[in-house]
Amino acid sequence: MNNKRQNKGLEYKGEESEYFERVVQVNRVSKKTKGGDRRSLSVIVVVGDRKGKVGVGLGKAQEVQSAVKKATNYAKRHMIDVPLKGRTIPHHILVKLGAARVLLKPAPEGTGVIAGGAVRVVVEAAGIHDVVSKILGTENQASNVYATLEALKRLKKVEEVG
Repeated sequence: MNNKRQNKGLEYKGEESEYFERVVQVNRVSKKTKGGDRRSLSVIVVVGDRKGKVGVGLGKAQEVQSAVKKATNYAKRHMIDVPLKGRTIPHHILVKLGAARVLLKPAPEGTGVIAGGAVRVVVEAAGIHDVVSKILGTENQASNVYATLEALKRLKKVEEVG
């Protein structure tokens, strides 16, 4: 029985692994060449173990499955450790990355994940159960995913915060 929560994003149903994988965005891209247009797909995938590790990958290929596989492999190789304080994050943080601004705040146990689509996927993949967030800048999902990842990178451990 699959107990993964369904979101607006696509669920990648490849080989079963210990990682939570979610396709955040599929984008058609094209390149002009002298022989005509070359069309391909660009895919952003979020991968996490739900125990404090998360990664984001971008893959491009002619088919969705190939692009997802490339993005997943990249995300798994470039995972970051997220400091947790129980079921939440140790302190609040506001990150601006390009046009994206993301605010993450710790929440009391039982609050749940109060976050928009792109932020929710990254936070759930990292294994954070109680957090409040707000997307302040752009509505671009790709930018918001990368800004959320940067916010999680900049978090300090509980001992460092005091």
